[in-house]
Amino acid sequence: MDYKKIQKLIAEESLSRRVAELGEQITQDYEQRKLNVICVLHGALVFAADLIRAITCPLAFDIIRVSSYEGSQSTGAVRRMLGPSENVAGTDCLVVDDILDTGLTLSTIRYELQQSGAASVNTCVLLDKPSRRVHPVDPGYTGFTIDDVFVIGYGLDYEGRFRNLPYIGTLNQQDQGS
Repeated sequence: MDYKKIQKLIAEESLSRRVAELGEQITQDYEQRKLNVICVLHGALVFAADLIRAITCPLAFDIIRVSSYEGSQSTGAVRRMLGPSENVAGTDCLVVDDILDTGLTLSTIRYELQQSGAASVNTCVLLDKPSRRVHPVDPGYTGFTIDDVFVIGYGLDYEGRFRNLPYIGTLNQQDQGS
């Protein structure tokens, strides 16, 4: 796959600016609370790393690994593979994910955290695709709202590749798998 065939959707500068804004808002909202940021691996890792550095109130950081995709398609089922490792009971959890698409993953994670005794559960997503929503999930914090396009870069991948791009881009359908 030639990187020249990737169309830039959100530039690196726009990502940096928006992450800083989200960090400021989250700091204001959680500065007097027991914040537990939970990153959904792998796609949200780059976003979460930048975001927690932009949050200036005390926080705990944890990870969870789930999967509902094979290639570029949702399987319709969430498989939990890891975490969170810390007890969430009594904490204000902020789940950080790369994309809010159908809502299946975030609604499942939210339910599990609530059942584990979290004081509150909120979400922060880098990208929101409301046109694909099946499960009613309203993100507490959103980086960008996008159309129904397949995106890569800034932690997002296609078959494990392109996570290292410093921007969000799109692949042409005929380029996927090349």
